[in-house]
Amino acid sequence: MMMRVLWSLVGLELKRYWLNPLRIVLSLAQPLMYLFILGAGLAGGTYALDSSYQAYIYPGIVAMALMFAAASAAVGVVHDRQVGVFKALLVSPLPRSTLALARILSGAALALVQSVLLLPFAPLLGMAFSPLLLLEFLLAMTLCALVFSALGLVMALPFRSVMVFPVVSNTLTLPMFLLSGALYPLELAPRWLQLLARANPAAYAVDLLRGVQSGRFLYGLTNALGALLLIGFLAVGWVVRSLHGRSGQV
Repeated sequence: MMMRVLWSLVGLELKRYWLNPLRIVLSLAQPLMYLFILGAGLAGGTYALDSSYQAYIYPGIVAMALMFAAASAAVGVVHDRQVGVFKALLVSPLPRSTLALARILSGAALALVQSVLLLPFAPLLGMAFSPLLLLEFLLAMTLCALVFSALGLVMALPFRSVMVFPVVSNTLTLPMFLLSGALYPLELAPRWLQLLARANPAAYAVDLLRGVQSGRFLYGLTNALGALLLIGFLAVGWVVRSLHGRSGQV
């Protein structure tokens, strides 16, 4: 019964997304500009540890697309609080864990839909995915999407205004992206920046995706997976606890 309710809630969020197909197309604009405009512009003078700078930043741009899409999906929570949908769900007999999981899964699914659209551009950058490598990359993307979706809810739940939250979200996610090593090797960065990156969930996501794609990890596969799983579990726990504390609140 709970599984049916869970997938119904996820399906509802996905249907709302598909009502605006232009959003899917526009979501590609920023990642493609980073790949083909910024990437081409910096390729000549980069110290990236790769024969192609655009291929080097590709996993980081995928991580960026996942992170920003998950944060954008979290805006739906703030909107639902304004129109009363969120209050109706909170006063329903639904377990808070089911409601939290539905929001996280729907946000992750939306982030994956937008980010998977970047995969067909990989051959244009000289990258080839074997079937096994593509599967591993998709699994890594799924984990990152789930973690970013949970973190998006952590950011969104304290807010009641759809005007305020996007500003706060961008203020937080942009530094996370810049400190992730998506555009440059963290091992060549100043020591203080490397220390900041170690506290950044996006850095482990980039490392996981880049390591799966190229076989070259900064933190190591086990550390990247362990850090993302720990961050994800902590974020999910915070979301569930927060929902328990908001029963009946607008």
